[in-house]
Amino acid sequence: MKPLTLFEKIWAAHEVHRDEDGQSLLYVDRHFIHEGSRTPYKQLADRGLKVRRPDLTFAVPDHYVATTSRDFADVDGEDRKDMVASLTRNAAASGVVEYGLQDERHGIVHVMGPEQGLSLPGMLILCGDSHTSTHGAVGALAFGIGASEVGHVLATQTLWQRKPRTMRVLIEGELAPGVSGKDVVLALIAQIGVNGATGHVIEFAGSTMEALSVEGRLTVCNMAIEAGARAGMVAPDDKTFAYLRERPHAPKGEAWEAALERWRGIVTDPGAIFDREVFLDATTIEPMVTWGNRPSEAVPVTAAIPDVAAVEDPTQRGMLLAALDYMGLKAGTKLADVPVDYVFIGSCTNGRIEDFRAAAAVLRGRQVAPGVKAIAVPGSGLVRAQAEAEGLDRVFTEAGFEWRFSGCSMCLAVNGDTVPPGKRSASTSNRNFVGRQGPDARTHLVSPATAAATAIAGRFADHRALGG
Repeated sequence: MKPLTLFEKIWAAHEVHRDEDGQSLLYVDRHFIHEGSRTPYKQLADRGLKVRRPDLTFAVPDHYVATTSRDFADVDGEDRKDMVASLTRNAAASGVVEYGLQDERHGIVHVMGPEQGLSLPGMLILCGDSHTSTHGAVGALAFGIGASEVGHVLATQTLWQRKPRTMRVLIEGELAPGVSGKDVVLALIAQIGVNGATGHVIEFAGSTMEALSVEGRLTVCNMAIEAGARAGMVAPDDKTFAYLRERPHAPKGEAWEAALERWRGIVTDPGAIFDREVFLDATTIEPMVTWGNRPSEAVPVTAAIPDVAAVEDPTQRGMLLAALDYMGLKAGTKLADVPVDYVFIGSCTNGRIEDFRAAAAVLRGRQVAPGVKAIAVPGSGLVRAQAEAEGLDRVFTEAGFEWRFSGCSMCLAVNGDTVPPGKRSASTSNRNFVGRQGPDARTHLVSPATAAATAIAGRFADHRALGG
């Protein structure tokens, strides 16, 4: 029998039919929806269709909700209010479970899903959001889909897809103290570029990934798509199983034991062939900071802005020079000399309990620099409650951070949390595109610990020098 990759095993298990043109009809195990489902639900209503499997669909408002309170009235803008309200109406009418604003389990969909055990090894998981790749960290195949595809899944519990190619990223070596999963994935994207994995599903493997916590793996898979990948995956192992055990939607009792036996086989076979392989030496990775408008434009926090005028390709050189101009930076400037105005810790990339512990370790006993607005936004209500049980909220507030409720918040400028024009933000989110955090906002991607050190220094800082 031909050796198969982790991805190929899951794809084959979900392939209902393959057309002559090579497209496959896939069965969907789990479908997450958020406020963006308003249009797909309308499409179903216009055609007289119902949600096929409401028991496999789960709703959560996250993109457009306010994080200053749990009050629906604080949602920014009438159209956004309607998007949030329509999710509640549609979920109730179709029998879909919603994790609403007043639910203690509410959170960003890519934090809440794994947290509730809704994301499990071997599943095919879809959501109308590009960072659905996050769920691949537990050994699932998970990717984002468009609005019309959301409607198709709601109506049929299936989706037509063309099979992507495979790519293995081998990350080997022990990470230096203070280097996180966020730094790993930024270093990878800096190495292969934002199109380096286009058309592929990445399997992250190697000793470094094995050593990372599941929360660290969730961060890495979250940003797989920033390298152009269709999805990111990590083979399930004992860490995965320990993370999932006793989660509300995880199997229980004998069903758990049966699931474990099945999950242990959902790994890449020895001798399986990937279409492409990439190697990353983890021992060389340092805390990273992006300086431009793409996640690939990243260097160590201890470094200087590179001389992009020396880039040979004229198209690339033009893009990089434009990025420097937009960001208000000059080649040769040390990152440690670049001041910041805003610091954001949160998002589906870095809104988990480990992220707040890492940041709190840096902040404890210190103060945010004058003139810096710093906000901390837990990725779910349960993360918030856990952090408060550990006293982390007091560490943040005593340092000068705002301690918020769960939601996507300042990751993207659609909920009232924005960075003003021309202001500079150190953000633990996943995208530094032009205008991502607000019109003419300047976004730098960092890890939670680097964000905390930067908030204290008022400019980009190496948290290792502070003992964090």
